[in-house]
Amino acid sequence: MAEWALAPLRLFLGITFTFAGLQKLANPNFFNAASPSSIHAQLVAAARLSPIRALVTHLVGLATPLGILIAIAEVAIGVATLVGLWTRVAALGGAILAFSFFLTVSFHASPYYTGADLVFFFAWLPFVVAGGGSRLSIDGWVARRAAVVERTPSPALVPIAFVQVQRLCGHFHAGVCDARGGLACDAGACPVLAEDLAESTAPGSRRATDRRALLLGVGVATIVGATASFVAAATAGIGRAIGGAPPPVAPHQLRDAASPSVSPGASTSARGVLLGPVTDVPVRDAATFTIAASGDPGIVIQPVRGQFDAFNAVCPHAGCTVGYNPAQDIIQCPCHGSQFDVETGAVLVGPAPHGLARLDVVESGGNLYLT
Repeated sequence: MAEWALAPLRLFLGITFTFAGLQKLANPNFFNAASPSSIHAQLVAAARLSPIRALVTHLVGLATPLGILIAIAEVAIGVATLVGLWTRVAALGGAILAFSFFLTVSFHASPYYTGADLVFFFAWLPFVVAGGGSRLSIDGWVARRAAVVERTPSPALVPIAFVQVQRLCGHFHAGVCDARGGLACDAGACPVLAEDLAESTAPGSRRATDRRALLLGVGVATIVGATASFVAAATAGIGRAIGGAPPPVAPHQLRDAASPSVSPGASTSARGVLLGPVTDVPVRDAATFTIAASGDPGIVIQPVRGQFDAFNAVCPHAGCTVGYNPAQDIIQCPCHGSQFDVETGAVLVGPAPHGLARLDVVESGGNLYLT
């Protein structure tokens, strides 16, 4: 009954992880460091806010191979969970991935239960403990097949009420168990149900069955792995061939803030820190710069001529760098879809817990200054 009750959760986890991995492989921008939605951009964001930022910082240079590894791992975990193959191992991998995502991506989600990664971590734990069950799983088929070949009892579990065991048991008399020296009949210590009793009757056969199950499992895993690898490679190839994801558009950048010859904060005056000329920020468009005091990315928008609204461009949800979407006239996070008002920075759509930090920018003599 328990494995049937867990079947919907297993189906959901398997489909979700398989889809997540295939989606990453099919999206060229996920591996393009210039894209704001790339694994590189997400690691840079995690290096700002993650509690393990010291480790994440060293992984930024390995963003592409790490992204490939994560995508392949998600596909492997998802497929293994769906078919019930080495379910405990797959579930342990899923729990580790989910907890890693929690520490790097959704650690600062507020309230904490709005972060999906923590929920995924706990959703995997029942399968780490119980596996995929004896039904609806390749693990169960392998165990049954090995038992048939080695001519040992089937390992399938059959639910039965303990009172029925008492009726059938030849050792149960007058409320006591002869096999236990006259002690009370106890479901927790019943020698008929004890697993070690069955093993002690034919230890050699049991070991042979386990070896047979291992060999069968490796063979099936090889076939499933080869099939999943072909599907993953085909998905990646098709994604690049059809160009389903639009290429990233480089944002405008204020020239003084972008110039390698001018360190942030070097061009200062009574008006503040020089960012660059007004002409670098077109009307109904935006430009980026570096905030001298913190090194965080900033964004300045000119929604109407002569009005300049500036914000810290770090999304408060997971630290990704937001950008301006002129088609919808909103500030948008490329990682998880949070949307912000262009004039106030207030949250329009979550999961960001609060708005963007506002910055004071003034225009003087054709230039913009951060005060």
